[in-house]
Amino acid sequence: MGEESLKKRKGENKGREDRQSIQSHEPQTMNLQKQANLFLGICMIVGTIIGSGIFVSPKSVLANVEAVGPCLTIWAACGVLATLGALCFAELGTMITKSGGEYPYLMEAFGPIPAFLFSWTSLLVTKPSSFAIICLSFAEYASAPFYPGCDPPQAVIKCLAAAAIVVITIVNSLSVKLGSYLQNFLTAAKMIIVTVIILSGIVLLAQGKTENFKDSFKDSKISVSSISLAFYNGLWAYDGWNQLNYITEELKNPYRNLPLSIIIGIPLVTVCYVLINISYFTVMTSTELLQSQAVAVTFGDRVLYPASWIVPLFVVFSTLGSANGTCFTAGRLVYVAGREGHMLKVLSYISVKHLTPAPAIIFYGAIAIIYIIPGDIDTLINYFSFAVWIFYGLTVLALIVMRFTRKELKRPIRIPIIIPVIVTLVSILLVLAPIISAPELAYLYCTLFILSGLIVYALFVHLKFSWAQKISKPITMHLQMLMEVVPEEEVTE
Repeated sequence: MGEESLKKRKGENKGREDRQSIQSHEPQTMNLQKQANLFLGICMIVGTIIGSGIFVSPKSVLANVEAVGPCLTIWAACGVLATLGALCFAELGTMITKSGGEYPYLMEAFGPIPAFLFSWTSLLVTKPSSFAIICLSFAEYASAPFYPGCDPPQAVIKCLAAAAIVVITIVNSLSVKLGSYLQNFLTAAKMIIVTVIILSGIVLLAQGKTENFKDSFKDSKISVSSISLAFYNGLWAYDGWNQLNYITEELKNPYRNLPLSIIIGIPLVTVCYVLINISYFTVMTSTELLQSQAVAVTFGDRVLYPASWIVPLFVVFSTLGSANGTCFTAGRLVYVAGREGHMLKVLSYISVKHLTPAPAIIFYGAIAIIYIIPGDIDTLINYFSFAVWIFYGLTVLALIVMRFTRKELKRPIRIPIIIPVIVTLVSILLVLAPIISAPELAYLYCTLFILSGLIVYALFVHLKFSWAQKISKPITMHLQMLMEVVPEEEVTE
């Protein structure tokens, strides 16, 4: 009996350790820089925002305005808008200290329906399409050196992108540590290539390569629609500015350092982006840049030859880093949604072997692959931006509304009311302008999909029909057995 009792006690201790390991998974990733100062806060912002966008969007921004001057102006204006938006989110994040991104802010201001629609749209539209865009960017740069002088076949690009999604999904499903190590390496590679392109551009400007900047506003195509679409593509490169309030708990003196990190960090990214675009224009005319399949590869071929292979290699690392980081964070969003009953319960389960939210990550990767099949990068960016700016605008409007309806809430960071007003008005313009001036079916499909969340909310969240539970229970049971996953609280059994 003594031996059996000892074994039982060991089993209980082991179960307790496993549970503690799972429960501490997220804090371990968040506590790496628990006492971060202002400098580290700025580094976190720069590292979060700079990703694949700067290697993909320059061509699309230029295609919409068709001249160097308006193109550079759009890049600077996108940085200003991202800074203002981030300051709005900083006030919201320190006023309502709940996790879940925009969800708790919309819940406090407007109630459960807009909050659920945000969750629904994030899980099935914005996050997977973002993952798909980044992996398509990776595929374009990875395949470009093998097709000199012509565009790689779409089939090759899409197969490569799908393969990248599968590999990243597997890595993040197998190990949190492996995903973290990969992210650290790829982030370093990303900053190396950005530095190389900027320094090369500065050297070329010093040598007098300025002919492409003469008459920089000549023959530009300026309209409300073209500017809105250019903003969509430019703002894609700044995506991540809305995540900045999540570093509040990691900063020393956050109510001082958070707004300072934003005011310094995002303009620093803006300067980098404008300088990278200037570097591109030192060696390419507008026409040549538009004809390039991979802008940074063309730049490398003309400036860094015979070491031009460095550019596509490091851009591939950079895009993979963005994709890996996106998968890591969005996989957790799906996991939380499953735990709160907004998605299938199995999505909140954890792998017994690897202690990762594997079902959530696999679900996220599967949806991203579906987006790759019919879509190209420009269409997906417009689709993504249209959806995401609806909710950015609603969230900033929530800040204005709560200034009047929730006056009792403490606001450690209080920004001038004119800032959220400007961001809300710009959001409305960004959402409505393309629909009015250049309507496309993609916007209609996106709107219908968002509104379809109302049906899902009514059936599964509000009314909680019993037949829905009868359908989901056997699906959950079979998936649980297939994937060897369990609910977090049942690990000790």
